[in-house]
Amino acid sequence: MSSSIAQILTSERTQWGATCTSKKRLMQHISQFLADSIQDADPSEIYERLIAREKLGSTGIGEGIAIPHSRLAECHETIGALFVLETPIDFDSIDRQPVDIVFVLLVPEEANEQHLKTLSMLAEQFSQSSFRNRLRDARSTSELYQIAVH
Repeated sequence: MSSSIAQILTSERTQWGATCTSKKRLMQHISQFLADSIQDADPSEIYERLIAREKLGSTGIGEGIAIPHSRLAECHETIGALFVLETPIDFDSIDRQPVDIVFVLLVPEEANEQHLKTLSMLAEQFSQSSFRNRLRDARSTSELYQIAVH
C-alpha cells in the first residue's frame, strides 16, 4: 500500500503553473502528460478512463482540490501526478469552488484495496489546510515536488 505521496509521486510527474482553461482540456493535458511516463500507455485510454470516472461524480473534493483517479491495465504500480494550475477552473466540485490543485492517481487494474487506501491517504493529506497552502505557495515545479513529498 502507498502510505505517502513520496511513494507514488516523482518530480517528472509534477507540474507547477499548468495552463488549462476547462476540465476537459485539463484531462486531455493530464492524459498526454502521464502517457509520456507510462510505458505502452495510450493517452486516449487514460483520458477515457478519467472521464468515465468523472461521469460517476466529480472527483473535486472541495477546498480547490481534485483527485481524478482510475485503474489502468498498462499501470504496473500506483502512479501519482501533481498539478498546480495557473488559474483555477470549474471542476463541478462538491463545494462548487474552482480547482487549482489536482492530484491524479492511476493504479493497476486489479489493485482494488490499494486504490481505496491510497485515495483515503490522499484525501486526508489534502484536507489539511497547511499542506494545501504550502502547495499553493510553491513558485516552481521543483519546489512544488519538494513540498508534496516532505
